[in-house]
Amino acid sequence: MKILTLATAFQCAIIFCLSNSNLYAQDEKVSVSQNPKFENLLNEKRKINASITVNDIYKIQIYNGDSETSKKILNDFKRDFLAFDGTIVFYTPAYKVWVGNFKTRIEAERNMLLFKKKYPNAFVIKPNK
Repeated sequence: MKILTLATAFQCAIIFCLSNSNLYAQDEKVSVSQNPKFENLLNEKRKINASITVNDIYKIQIYNGDSETSKKILNDFKRDFLAFDGTIVFYTPAYKVWVGNFKTRIEAERNMLLFKKKYPNAFVIKPNK
């Protein structure tokens, strides 16, 4: 193996620097265009994840079926019952509309009687993850 002298190493360094002096990084600005629906989708997912709770919370299921009908049912519910929160949850093969966050089963059953007037198939559930 040949040992470079200090002068040879200095010359190699200068040649290397001069040869790279004409190299440029990307000069153009990069812009990312994102579909605005993507951010809306992320916000909806965050809301759904935040509203699905576990353990000591009871909910009332007012619908079980297809996606479009569940969206319509949830919109109607939110319009009729402003004080209650509602979400759509997918469990294969159907979409379920869950409403309310009740701390006790008695509280859930009391409100279920109110919902049964419009949603006769409503029943109390205790979701778990």
